[in-house]
Amino acid sequence: MSQLLSTAVITATGLTCKAFLNSGLCSITISNLPVLLDALQDQSRRKGQGLITVSNHLSTLDDPVTWGVLPSRCYMNPRTIRWALGASDIMFTNPVFSAFFRNGQVIETFRGEGIFQPALDAAIDKLNQGHWVHLFGEGKVCQPPRYPQVNGVAHLQRFKWGVARIIIEANILPIIIPMWLTGFDKLMPEGRRFPFKFFPKLGVKLGVAFGDPIPPARILTLLDTLPNDEGRLARSSFSSSQGNEALHTHSITENPRGRHGATGEKFLVGRKAITQEMEIDYTRSEVTAIIQRAVENLGRKVSGNQLDRPLV
Repeated sequence: MSQLLSTAVITATGLTCKAFLNSGLCSITISNLPVLLDALQDQSRRKGQGLITVSNHLSTLDDPVTWGVLPSRCYMNPRTIRWALGASDIMFTNPVFSAFFRNGQVIETFRGEGIFQPALDAAIDKLNQGHWVHLFGEGKVCQPPRYPQVNGVAHLQRFKWGVARIIIEANILPIIIPMWLTGFDKLMPEGRRFPFKFFPKLGVKLGVAFGDPIPPARILTLLDTLPNDEGRLARSSFSSSQGNEALHTHSITENPRGRHGATGEKFLVGRKAITQEMEIDYTRSEVTAIIQRAVENLGRKVSGNQLDRPLV
């Protein structure tokens, strides 16, 4: 019954978004959609390889309106529609909203609770089942006028490390496809007064571009720098509060004279754990940077160095 309800919610939402995009109330330009459709049909997904799409985040309507570009058949199958992370304080504020978004394949996520919260565990689990997970790397709506500038070139806000954690801890490295959205900031601009802020503007030109999948070798090279068994064990241990508590215990038992024995052994173990955690943090940072560069490079190709031009 729950699966039927979920399919009904996804189908109704998808068809509504498709109808809006085709209504003439706005226009939509789509680039490279076959890249995503081919990934959705990839046979490796049956063997547990997940799919991740990552994009910029321009408005509260990015999801689900973006997925109105998909063929209608995609809405009938939970494996051909995305799972997404949704903010608890926005999407799960009452029982009706909570039921709707959960059945719409949205995972409740708590802002400020870091990258080791259950929502990210759930996203990793979905990837391990071969599902599709969509991520907004910035973790919040960020519109072009607010993009940080470096030497006159716009950049997206720094992507969250949770992006890398989801990728790194999947059993099989997922297919990763960058995306770029344009015009959604005009469709639902930030800062409008009540009640207009709840309604999309009409006549807006929207764009959705898909980039080529990120070559897996770029990420696998980074993962190979971690200690084979110890690094992966560390990722698991540091994803729990017990791991962090153990690290704290080791760090405060440092023997300033370097004597061996019980205290000295704890110090050595603690230093090893700290070193491993630093290596893992470095890897998360670098993997996140690879994903952000891929999304930004697609954005520059589409929208120029200010990341503000529409897709044409």
